[in-house]
Amino acid sequence: MKFVGRQFKKIDSSAITSGKPIYTDDLAAADALIVKVLRSPHAHAIIEEIDVSRAEAQPGVEIVLTHKDVPKTRFTLAGQSYPEPSPYDQLILDSKVRYVGDAVAIVAAQTETQAENALKRIKVTYKKLEPVLDFETAIDHPSIIHDEEVHFNLPQHVGGQDTKRNIMASYGFSFGEDIETTLADCDVTLERAYYMQAAAQSMMETFRSYTYLDARDRLCVITSTQVPFHIKRQLARALEMSPSKIRVIKPRIGGGFGAKQTSESEIYPAIVTLKTGKPAKIVYTRKETFSSSNSRHAMRITVRIGADRSGRIRAIDLHSLSDQGAYGHHGFTTVKLTGEKSIPLYNKLEAAKFSADVVYTNKLKAGAFRGYGATQGTFALESAINELADRLEIDPVDIRQMNIVQEGETTLAFDKLIESSKLDRCIETGAKMIGWHDKPRRRVMEDGTIRATGMAITMQGSGIANIDNATAIIKLNETGDLSLFISASDNGMGTDTVLVQLAAETLKVDPDEITLIAADTDLTPYDPGSYASSGAYVTGMAVVNACNDLKNKMTEMAAAYWNVPPAEVEQKDGAIYHKDTRLPFIDLGRILSVGPSGGTLVGTGSFGHPASPPPYMAGFADINYDPKTGLVKVVDYVGVVDCGTVINPALATVQAESGVVQGIGYALYEDVQYGPTGQLFTNNFLQYKIPTRPDIAQVRIAFEESYEPSGPYGAKSIGEVVINTSAPAIQSAIHAATGRYLYHLPMKPEAILFGEK
Repeated sequence: MKFVGRQFKKIDSSAITSGKPIYTDDLAAADALIVKVLRSPHAHAIIEEIDVSRAEAQPGVEIVLTHKDVPKTRFTLAGQSYPEPSPYDQLILDSKVRYVGDAVAIVAAQTETQAENALKRIKVTYKKLEPVLDFETAIDHPSIIHDEEVHFNLPQHVGGQDTKRNIMASYGFSFGEDIETTLADCDVTLERAYYMQAAAQSMMETFRSYTYLDARDRLCVITSTQVPFHIKRQLARALEMSPSKIRVIKPRIGGGFGAKQTSESEIYPAIVTLKTGKPAKIVYTRKETFSSSNSRHAMRITVRIGADRSGRIRAIDLHSLSDQGAYGHHGFTTVKLTGEKSIPLYNKLEAAKFSADVVYTNKLKAGAFRGYGATQGTFALESAINELADRLEIDPVDIRQMNIVQEGETTLAFDKLIESSKLDRCIETGAKMIGWHDKPRRRVMEDGTIRATGMAITMQGSGIANIDNATAIIKLNETGDLSLFISASDNGMGTDTVLVQLAAETLKVDPDEITLIAADTDLTPYDPGSYASSGAYVTGMAVVNACNDLKNKMTEMAAAYWNVPPAEVEQKDGAIYHKDTRLPFIDLGRILSVGPSGGTLVGTGSFGHPASPPPYMAGFADINYDPKTGLVKVVDYVGVVDCGTVINPALATVQAESGVVQGIGYALYEDVQYGPTGQLFTNNFLQYKIPTRPDIAQVRIAFEESYEPSGPYGAKSIGEVVINTSAPAIQSAIHAATGRYLYHLPMKPEAILFGEK
């Protein structure tokens, strides 16, 4: 292949490095009204009275809105395909606030200072209610967070949603033989509870949106989002208007990591523009991004495992309790991945069971974050597997090689046919790179510190089976170049570049001949957006299909021009050939642009799949532990990934490195913390610690390529799988260094040194 599997420069790298105006705030009109939101100081309260008269009288203030001034249709802001599995439990502004930071009022003024001054002059009288802050006691708590009628679109097999008990969803599955009977028959059983903290996505560009009315009075929304088509549908419902009156444009995004799969900022300038007729914009502060958007779900996952003495794992039972926060965004879909993307790793099972409860609390709503539930499930299950290996005195590498799913197998858990897997080779390669068998797992260094190693494996998915379906369009222009229309949202990971590579490979043209038009709901075809690791796999296959459609049309047109059979025509190097006769694309474009038999040639392709082919990864951590302070530093991390065919090795490597680093932050540093009344303490980068360059030593990435028959040129996803192994591998290394198992994330020095309380 000429372009797939090759290094290729990111198509937007020059614009980024030269500082061109490509982000949302760069594109906003200079006279746009500045929108600010008054936030609740209470975790749970009723607004008894709100007086905005002094705010409205301030110079430059255009409008002030409260719950009395906005539509009353409930909606979800989770960016998911319709019908959304997240409940319709939110209003633009409500008379009840459900977490510290919830929206109370909207102000729009000519300047930021004027808007902030107006916020200070809004007087609100609250009736405070007892908040629900501990998710382990949320079910049947005396305080009911959603006492209104909530509409659910959950699948039929998901029962148990009961807002009067603070339950957003409860469900479960069993596979194979009876779990209790099988566990009772096992030689060794293990039961442990693992706690994973909420974590903030911490992208560099905060939430921001700009809105205006076009010449036909349609609402135009320029916004930093991963899901432009879902934003359009959400706004139409929330604003009670026709979707035909809304256009959403996604410019360059300064990072998202899942946070921007939820609509956070768009609704506020949108309603201001509709009410005033004027352009408006909102730019979240860093504090707002931390305290008034969304985070990773905090969870408690209880794991039960049974095995025989030889190491064969016979039974796995997982129960996940998920802290959804104040609103139900992504609650069901996230928690189900804790089981779906962990248990099927092990396929010598006789019995498996997965169950889950998702509960409302009076905290920041939880949403999407890279890994999307699989991260939490992997930490719990892989940590338990490592402890089981220690109990059986079997090498963690060996117990996995004995039990993992193999290519060609159908998993007992969730009944998935695995058509591509090199997980066994990922484990072998990673073990060699880290020197697993060449040195003791625990080594005392000359300075008294301890070096130790640990490992874990993981899987993810490639798009959402039976749901995600993307369409791409490619057009041959009269000048012989090509225009590719897609709606995938590149968050910085290089999706745009990969899609151009796939198009160039299929049409046998230089990538520079392809112009990409991305993510404008008026111009580009439907795409679910950038989430669920769908970019290269789902949208990528749609691009390949579109290019093949255009290729066929070009072949037929050239054959008709030459009056020869299409089978005698071939394409390569930006031209069409019949024997020794060459017709460059530019000449074909000119022929089509004149005369009664002409016309523009357009290729259209869509793709959805009943499966979600899993990428796999093995991760190996080498840590340095200081027994005097409890401080742990990862000095070497090896990640070996099976993402099918690697389309762009440089971009894939950077993706994997970034995921490992985020996983290290999740394992050791990052921790969303609340005060006793629900206020968020970690609302800036001084309090919320993410790893920086000095915290990261060596990260090494390798690939073991499988070939996924349903993917573009054999490719699967890579974006999310790479974050999942860091925490359990580091936990394993900490145990090797200290003899102590840790069951709570993050694993802080005091817990490592003195044990968990």
